[in-house]
Amino acid sequence: MENYPKAFIYDLDGIITDTAEFHFLAWQKLADEIGIPIDRKFNEQLKGINRMDSLDRILKLGTSGRVLSDSEKMTLATRKNEYYLELIESINPSHILPGIELLLQKNKQQHIKIALGSASNNAPAILDKLQLTGYFDYIVDASKVKKGKPDPETFTTAAAALGVAPDECVGIEDAAAGVESINSAGMFSVAVGDVHHLAAADYLVEDTAQLIFEDIIAHYGKR
Repeated sequence: MENYPKAFIYDLDGIITDTAEFHFLAWQKLADEIGIPIDRKFNEQLKGINRMDSLDRILKLGTSGRVLSDSEKMTLATRKNEYYLELIESINPSHILPGIELLLQKNKQQHIKIALGSASNNAPAILDKLQLTGYFDYIVDASKVKKGKPDPETFTTAAAALGVAPDECVGIEDAAAGVESINSAGMFSVAVGDVHHLAAADYLVEDTAQLIFEDIIAHYGKR
């Protein structure tokens, strides 16, 4: 255990389960309603970003020039969340991404603490639907931080709650903003996805099935 990290901090969307498509469809429906159509390419900018920041990015695409009040923005964000909640109602354990539950089990077997670091307010409900809540020692969602990713607060908050120093933590993400957050927190960053977007990660794999505990530990030990 000498070279083992003391905590793993997981992102939710794209790492534990893929709700990114549901987020896109909900944002697309809202954007269409306010006359600002968005596509999948633009949606890449919203991955790992919290709800209000995502809304601001969409509103910047508008051409009306009208500035919305905080109250109006909150109404729109709430509407988007309602669409999203309708879409995720069907989520169940079959939606856990490949390799993830085995990795969580390995964490537990090695007495490594586990936290979730998500930009989603719905993270606890999604973990419940996936029947994974019992693995997690702490959950950070949007309600627990003032600054979303790429600010490091999501990950530093998780480490502090677990009582683990940042340099003894592994953070796992699939978004560039998330990797930046992990790196800024002083943690070992593991990324899943395309090297062109995630080159800043300390260790990169193409998909979650390649998140092998022993491989992560080996790269962590080489820092």
